[in-house]
Parts: sequence; C-alpha cells; structure tokens
Amino acid sequence: MRILIVEDDQSTGEYLRKGLGEAGYGIDLARNGTDGLFMALEHTYDLIVLDVMLPGLDGWQLMEIIRKKSDVPVLFLTARDGVQDRIHGLELGADDYLIKPFSFTELVLRIRTLLRRGATREENDYWLADLHIDILRRKVSRRDLAIALTNKEFALLALFVRRQGEVLSRTQIASQVWDMNFDSDTNVVDVAVKRLRAKMDRPFELKLIHTVRGIGYVCEPRQ
Repeated sequence: MRILIVEDDQSTGEYLRKGLGEAGYGIDLARNGTDGLFMALEHTYDLIVLDVMLPGLDGWQLMEIIRKKSDVPVLFLTARDGVQDRIHGLELGADDYLIKPFSFTELVLRIRTLLRRGATREENDYWLADLHIDILRRKVSRRDLAIALTNKEFALLALFVRRQGEVLSRTQIASQVWDMNFDSDTNVVDVAVKRLRAKMDRPFELKLIHTVRGIGYVCEPRQ
C-alpha cells in the first residue's frame, strides 16, 4: 500500500514518513500544495494524508482538485480544529479528519479503516498457483504453510502478485515499495528479492519469482 503525505512541517513530515514506513506502507512526502497536487495526479496512491495550511495551494484547494480527478481516500491531518473546518473538509470530499496534536496509534487505525473501505473495490485475497496472500490480514501461505514476512517483504510480494506476469523494472519496484527518491542504483531491491525468494521459492519445486536479465523481475509460476 502506498500513501502520499502532504505536510510542510519538516519534523512532522519526517515523523510520519518514518512511522508509517515502519508500519509497512510505502511513503511519498510532499512539502507544499503544488508538489502535492503534482504527485497526487501523476502517481497512484492508496491514500493521501493532507494538511490544510500549506505553502502554494492550501489543503482546501488541493482537496477540491483531487476529488474532481480521483476517488482516492483522503485523511485531513491538521491543527485547524474548528467544527466548521471539519465540516468544510468533509464537504469537499475528505474521508476523515484528524486534529493535531494526534495519537500515532489512532492515525494508523484510521488509515487502516480507510484502506479497508477502499479495498472493497479491489481484491483482498490473491492466489498464484499454491500461494495465497490475504492483503487485509497480512497473511501469506503456500500449500497451507504460513510464511512469515517482514513489512517490506510483504509489500514487495503484494506488488508482485497484484501485477503477476508483468515484468517490473527495479525502478518500478523501488517507487512502489520504497520512497520515490530511492536510489535505484543500489542493490537494495535485489537483496530484498533474494530474501523474499528464500522464503517463498526455495522450499518449493514450483518457482514464482524470476529474474529478467537487464530489466528486473517477473512473478509467475514456472517449474
């Protein structure tokens, strides 16, 4: 799952990036409304966390434009705590409104709730040969044997299974599983895939994750 955070306060933005990243989400961070709008319209996100008081376009303007273009879930996270502010945000099409200062635990719970709502339009369970992945419960198994994955490994596998049969470049993988500014020249993607393969493929005769030399990887069953 990939989340866009639009937050101009540096400490808050980095806190959210780190915390939500550790919770297993891929995070992109925009520090003003103009960059936030560009990223929201140019990339696909599962959810947007949006401040109101932003340089450039403010959160109200950004919300209005986003909602004309997309039905992506949006959560306002802002110090604007007036009742009329909350009403205005929801009237513009936001799905939730959380006031700063906030509980990080509550934020994560609200995000999970919004993602579950959005997931009703998508698949929650995926099968590929004898592999089963439950997106909402974050459970993975092959031949009914449970496989324990880290947050990044789960995000990587979910990407592969959602786009099974499609050759994905290392840059594509990095942009979906790690931050957009991830240095794709490093071997972090290859190391992560190697670790995932060790859990997903090595114990089984049927292999699911394959290298496409010079490009990246593809997920499909092969003997």
